[in-house]
Amino acid sequence: MRTRLTIALGALALAACNQQQPAQTSNEPAIKVRSSEQEQLHQLDALNLAIALKRAIYDAGYTCKRITDAGFAGSYKNLDMWMAHCVYQTGEPRNWAIFAGPDGSAQVRDCRDVEATGLPKCEIKQRPKGSFGFTK
Repeated sequence: MRTRLTIALGALALAACNQQQPAQTSNEPAIKVRSSEQEQLHQLDALNLAIALKRAIYDAGYTCKRITDAGFAGSYKNLDMWMAHCVYQTGEPRNWAIFAGPDGSAQVRDCRDVEATGLPKCEIKQRPKGSFGFTK
């Protein structure tokens, strides 16, 4: 009798090991961390935003002769995504995605690569006030 009980409990324990626990739903709100740098980018006019984005592009090891269009493209996780359209003296124009992090960091990617990896599209949803060029 004791042996049968032990075997039955062992079989029950093995059967339970193979079952998955039901997914627990959490009612906890998602925490979004933001930095003052992320907030400041939203306050810049077109010329100063172009300067900030161009600096991020150069700091990442890329080039950008002149930014002719730029703006906020959206959020991805805890990053703010900005887009900059760069033109050069020779060669094709290039669109850059700049991801600003809550730690003040910036990640720069070519928009052609961004769309291929499943990240948000490089579409400007909010443009800054002002002009990207100098007025004469």
